Amino acid sequence: MTPPESRLSRRLGTADAVVIGLSAMIGTGVFVVWQPAAEQAGSWLMLGLGIAAVAAFCNATSTAQLAAVHPRAGGAYHYGRERLGPHWGALAGYAFVVGKIASCATAALAVGTYLWPEHATAVALGAVVFLTTINLAGVQKTARTARIILAAVLAVLVAVSVGGLVGTGDAPELTTPLDDVGPLGVLASAAVLFYAFAGYARITVLGEEVRDPARSIPRAVTIGLLLVFLLYVAVGAVVLAVLGTEGAAASEQPLRAVAETADAGWLVPVVTAGAGVAALGALLSLLAGVGRTSFAMAAEGDLPRVLAAVHPTRKVPHLAELGAGIVTALAVLSGDLVQTLSISAFAVLVYYAVANLAAWRLSAEERRWPRWLSGLGLVLCIALALSLPARLVGLGTLLLAMMLVLRAVVARIRR
Repeated sequence: MTPPESRLSRRLGTADAVVIGLSAMIGTGVFVVWQPAAEQAGSWLMLGLGIAAVAAFCNATSTAQLAAVHPRAGGAYHYGRERLGPHWGALAGYAFVVGKIASCATAALAVGTYLWPEHATAVALGAVVFLTTINLAGVQKTARTARIILAAVLAVLVAVSVGGLVGTGDAPELTTPLDDVGPLGVLASAAVLFYAFAGYARITVLGEEVRDPARSIPRAVTIGLLLVFLLYVAVGAVVLAVLGTEGAAASEQPLRAVAETADAGWLVPVVTAGAGVAALGALLSLLAGVGRTSFAMAAEGDLPRVLAAVHPTRKVPHLAELGAGIVTALAVLSGDLVQTLSISAFAVLVYYAVANLAAWRLSAEERRWPRWLSGLGLVLCIALALSLPARLVGLGTLLLAMMLVLRAVVARIRR
C-alpha cells in the first residue's frame, strides 16, 4: 500500500523508529527513577513497574493504531483533532508541549550535572544548542546519532548490572509490608515509573517521516516497549538486590551507588559518563518530538503559524525545532524546575488519556488490538494522575485550562 502524501521526508525504516523510541525511553529515567519509586513503594517497586508497563502497553497500542490510521506529525494532538474534535486535540497538544519542554530542560541539566557539575548550566545550554543543530540537519542524522548514544548507554547498563551482581556480598533487606505502603504508594511509584516509559510517543510523532507508517509504527512501538520493559526489570532487580529497598530509596544516583556498594570503583566514572550520554539521547529525541508536535499545532493555528514552516531542502520543521530549542534554553536558565517537572508528569498522563479516548473511537476495521485496551489505558492514566499530590493536580489542571481559554480568545479575535 502506498503511504499517504507527506509534508516531510519519509526516510526512516522500522529499525530507525525503534532506535529513536529506545533512546527516548532509555534516558535519564533508568539512572534516577528507582529512588522515588522505591521511596513510594518499597519492596513493592516491581509491582509498580508492572502497573506502569501495563499502562504503557495500553497507551502504546492506542497510539500505534492511531498513527497507522492517521500517519501525520503531531501524535495525540492530531489524533484528538481527528477523532474527538479540535478542543481535545488542543488539550493533548498543550499537555505534550508543557510536559516535554520541562523534560527537555531536565535532560539538559542532567547532562551538565553528571558531566561537569561545577558548570552544569553552561554545559546544559551547550547540549541544547548542539542537539538542536543536529535536529535541524535532518531526521536521518537524528536517528543516526540516537543509534550511537543508545549503544553506549546499553553497554554501561550491562556493565553496571553484571559488575554489581558479581561484587554483591550479603543480600540486603528487601521486605516491606504492603500495609506500610498502601495502594496509593504503589500507584505513585507506577506514575513515576510510567514517566520513564513514555518515550515511545516519539515514534508516533514521526508519522510523516517513516516509510510505510501503517506497518512500521505499530511494530516499532511494540518492539521498543517490550525491549525497554525487559531492560527495566533487569536493572530494577539489580538495584534491589545490591542496595535493598532502603538503600534504593536513599540514593539519588542508584546505579552509581550499585557500583560503589559492589566495590567496583572502576564502574563509577563509567556510570557517571553513561548517565550524561543517556541524558543527551533523551534530550535529542525530546527536542525532535516537541518540534514535530509544535509544527503540527502551528499548521492548524493552535500555535503561531510561522512554526509550520518546512525547510525547502532538508524537509524538517526547522522553525518549530529552533523554537523548541530556544524555549528549552530559557527553561534551563530559570534554574528552578522542581514544580515544572511535577506538572510535567501530570501533563504526560493527560496527553495519553486523550490518545486512549481517541483510540476508543476507532472502528472495527481500523483496530489492530481489542478496544478494551484503550479503555484500560484511559482508566490507568486517570488513576496514576490522581495518585499525584492534590496541589499538583490542581496546578496542572489550571495551567492547561488557561492555555485552552487563551486559544479560544485568540480564535475569537481572528474570526
